[in-house]
Amino acid sequence: MTLLSVSDLACARGGVPVLRGVSFALRPGEALILRGPNGSGKTTLLRTLAGLQPPLAGRIAADPDSLAYAAHSDGLKPALTAAENLAFWAAVYGNRAGPAAALSAFGIAALATRRAGDLSAGQKRRLALARLLVTGRPVWLLDEPTVSLDAEAVARFADVVRGHLAGGGAAVIATHIALGLDGAPVLDLAPHRALPEAAPAFGDDW
Repeated sequence: MTLLSVSDLACARGGVPVLRGVSFALRPGEALILRGPNGSGKTTLLRTLAGLQPPLAGRIAADPDSLAYAAHSDGLKPALTAAENLAFWAAVYGNRAGPAAALSAFGIAALATRRAGDLSAGQKRRLALARLLVTGRPVWLLDEPTVSLDAEAVARFADVVRGHLAGGGAAVIATHIALGLDGAPVLDLAPHRALPEAAPAFGDDW
């Protein structure tokens, strides 16, 4: 059973081709680590996989309702409490999961009644990641998820990801942090950069 399959994918950012020839497949329990320097197309690829922008070419095979995307932005409602934020997102995804387990998994259960707008940057990030646990979706698309996290929070996050994989989920993770996901393959996007077309030489047809 394949949860996500990508074949010869080409992606663009702002109409400019960024990536080409990207192919991979994920089955339950598998993770893929995306690597590459800033500007190499990691975010563009994840946004394309999430359905937020169309591919230039190639094929993405996945149930759209199986995908959950965690972007750079925390995507929290500052006037709602931590628990209310998770309850909101659970309802958006049609999941009846309560927030308690997700808050506990990221070590922020004590912040359940605190407004998201009053949290520190690291606490907001943990709350944003806790949202993944209330989506009920098996394929996580994660863009630099450990930004603003201290070492303890990174370890908690890695435990959550390993638990997700052990439960039959899958993940595509853009990160430069070693998360201890033994055996997870790394996809270096540098060889997939879309090179700009060279201008024709003098005398060539335009």
